[in-house]
Amino acid sequence: MALVKELFKPGNLVTAPGIFDGISARMADPFGFELLYMTGYGTVASYLGVPDAGIASYADMVGRVQMIANVIKTPFIADGDTGYGGLLNMHHTVKGYEAAGAAGIQIEDQEFPKKCGHTPGRKVIPLEDMVQKIEVAVEARESDNFLIVARTDARTSYGLDEALRRGEGFAKAGADILFIESPESHEEMEKICSSFDTPLLVNVVDGGSTPVLSKQDYIDLGYQIAIYPGTGFMATAQALHSVYGTIKETGSSVDVEVPLRDFMTFSEEMGFKEVWDFDKKHARS
Repeated sequence: MALVKELFKPGNLVTAPGIFDGISARMADPFGFELLYMTGYGTVASYLGVPDAGIASYADMVGRVQMIANVIKTPFIADGDTGYGGLLNMHHTVKGYEAAGAAGIQIEDQEFPKKCGHTPGRKVIPLEDMVQKIEVAVEARESDNFLIVARTDARTSYGLDEALRRGEGFAKAGADILFIESPESHEEMEKICSSFDTPLLVNVVDGGSTPVLSKQDYIDLGYQIAIYPGTGFMATAQALHSVYGTIKETGSSVDVEVPLRDFMTFSEEMGFKEVWDFDKKHARS
């Protein structure tokens, strides 16, 4: 099995779409992506029906990690928020996520309760505190191939220079991938990519504060991984809004305009083929 860390090379961009529940994970898995990304925003919304604002617990999220790992083969990075507490919590979280089957964890430097990226009012903990968290995360993992993705949310409230200062500290602490959240222009993205040798992640949020560019643009800038956390669940939400609206208006699905997945195809994608094969094997003559 190839090492996940070997994916990150200059001139290569790993594109990782966001998954957020069992359906999205199963739908993404057959495409052959090198890596997927378990989004905190989407997972919290789909599992608990609440905003990604520090409400979900470690137990909530590690359970989702394990469920997804059980139904797909593609490696994935999972959002671990702030580590759900202090240094001991961070130690426990990393061990739990790795044991549950994630290929890596994303941790961030926000104060608790955290807020979703690309939203206002985010505050960060002191740099030295986050450096300690990263050091503990690196120490806690069982395998060096388990990725530690270190994110700073400093750009929005404290400026790009502070975000870059934090990225430098995170790299020295042993982070495998740096995630400088919410740059606001192409020029800022250029400055980020020219400042580090550690692999860099770009968070592609349709409608967010960071320019959405082509794959080649990200490669030319110097990014090595692009995550698309919200594209899937925003498409899902729009489709549901349209379908439910039509059913409410007409009382029928006859006039639904959204293309529908064939029922039997979808059933096989969700694992029913194995159920049918099992039933056939154990059927009484």
